[in-house]
Parts: sequence; C-alpha cells; structure tokens
Amino acid sequence: MLITAKEAERDALLCAAKRMCAAARTAPKTKGDDLIETAILTEGELEVLAAEMERLSAEFSYGFFLRDAANIRQSGAVVLLGVHNRPRGLGDGCGYCNFQNCADCASKGGLCAYGPIDLGIAAGAAVSAAADARVDSRVMFSAGRAALSLGLLGEGICELLAIPLSVSGKSPYFDRTRPQK
Repeated sequence: MLITAKEAERDALLCAAKRMCAAARTAPKTKGDDLIETAILTEGELEVLAAEMERLSAEFSYGFFLRDAANIRQSGAVVLLGVHNRPRGLGDGCGYCNFQNCADCASKGGLCAYGPIDLGIAAGAAVSAAADARVDSRVMFSAGRAALSLGLLGEGICELLAIPLSVSGKSPYFDRTRPQK
C-alpha cells in the first residue's frame, strides 16, 4: 500500500486534533470542576466558520477577523475549546468575579473567574499537544467568537477559543499582515 504525503499529513493533523481535545480534557481544572467542552471542525464546517468571521468583522469593525478568516480557509482542521459558566460555590471568600459572592454573581449574570482560567489552561495544554505532534497552530479569539455566535459547542458555553491547525511547508499563522482598522 502506498500512502501519499497528503494522506499521511491529513491523518497526522486529525490525530493531533484528537490529542489536543484529550489534552484539554485532562488539563488541571480549578476546584476540580470540569466545565470544558471540545470539538473538531473540518472540511465544510471551516467555510461556515470563516463566513461567520467575515460577518462579525463587518458588524464589529474588526479587520483582523478578515485576516483570520483567510487563515481558517488555509487550515486542515480547527479545534474548539469552550467553557460553561458556573460559579464554583466559594461564597464570600473569593470575590475574583468582582461580585459579593457566587450567588450575587449568578443573580446578576456575572462570569465566574475560574472558567476563563480553566479555558486558558486547557488551551495551553492543547497547543502543547499540537507542538508535540509538529502541527502548526494558533489560538484565535476571532474564530472562537464566530464559533460561539454559531452555537457550535451547544447551549451554556460562555467563552470559546478556536485553534486552527495546518501541516504545510510554512505556518500560515505567522508573519501575517496586520489589517487596518
């Protein structure tokens, strides 16, 4: 059997994406509460994500969303990492959310500070797995915001980061031209 470079690289990219999801799942979580969700986008879903990024670029006047949409189209897959917003029940002793306590935070629609911490730890673990697999990646707020807008990880996700992946002679995610505002 002959496996072409293109087939091998695609398989390696998808294997890396799956390992990234596993790394995000097993990454340490504050207070031991696992509120992280992951998914992998490929093929046609990449175009849907890029189109939503272009729509949001116009809505918010974010030129970098256009640049990043082009990067999504150059990618073989995108790993999505999201977190649910749920106060950790620490009461008056925490206050990291800038509310009196968890009940106050929840009643006023606040964001528990530990979710973004967990999301950051998960993202770090995921990109480390990509690097270990020698797959190019970049953490993107822009693509994450578009995935959140599309509801790709379901209900209750309050923050979402996207990590596009590429196997090519040169990473498409660096040496990019910064768009004008």
